[in-house]
Amino acid sequence: MRLLLLSNSTNFGGTFLGHAGDWLRAHLSGARNVLFVPFAAVRFSYDEFVRKVAEQFQPFGCVVQGIHAAPDPVAAVRACDAIAVGGGNTFRLLARLYEFGLLDPIRQRVQDGAPYVGWSAGSNVACPTIRTTNDMPVVEPPSFDALGLVPFQINPHFTDAAIPNHGGETRSERLLEFLELNPTMPVLSLREGTALLADDRGMQLLGNQPALGFVHGQTARELAPGPFAGF
Repeated sequence: MRLLLLSNSTNFGGTFLGHAGDWLRAHLSGARNVLFVPFAAVRFSYDEFVRKVAEQFQPFGCVVQGIHAAPDPVAAVRACDAIAVGGGNTFRLLARLYEFGLLDPIRQRVQDGAPYVGWSAGSNVACPTIRTTNDMPVVEPPSFDALGLVPFQINPHFTDAAIPNHGGETRSERLLEFLELNPTMPVLSLREGTALLADDRGMQLLGNQPALGFVHGQTARELAPGPFAGF
């Protein structure tokens, strides 16, 4: 499988997918027809989301189609060269994937070789479940089970920050709670501006910041950019 799983779409002070341009160009090389899944959008339209992505992908020679506009979404998945899944609300995204019966077709198309690009919520749904998303459950999908394209969980937008004068849990504490209840499922936390690349050469951590690996019963450890052999 060929996966590019981005932590985020926009770095602070940057442009939409600007930091990921070289990664996207290489990952989508040879892909003409990209099927975009905009279902994580909540406060803006799917068409608007598609236009925004199309502008960024056009320099790579890609034509972007929104899956919501396809007469037969399953057929569109089977016919596309690559699949991109945008960020927004992960619960909304997964609920719509269930609604249109798209989890199995997308999983199969990616297993058959179509490159997959996801950012934020689009990276969350590439995991076995969406239980390590940062989003509020604004809707209730039939299940938290997702695509399972990687055998571990991802936490995008990871930050070590603690809010001054705020007594709530840090992100790390939330993830340790997840591990306590899901001890066999490790978590890869991706900081802003970083990504996980998986292809026939193995897995690599991209970006200029380390990821953080969470494994039950172990101290979280930093994972340097470069080849990633797992936990």
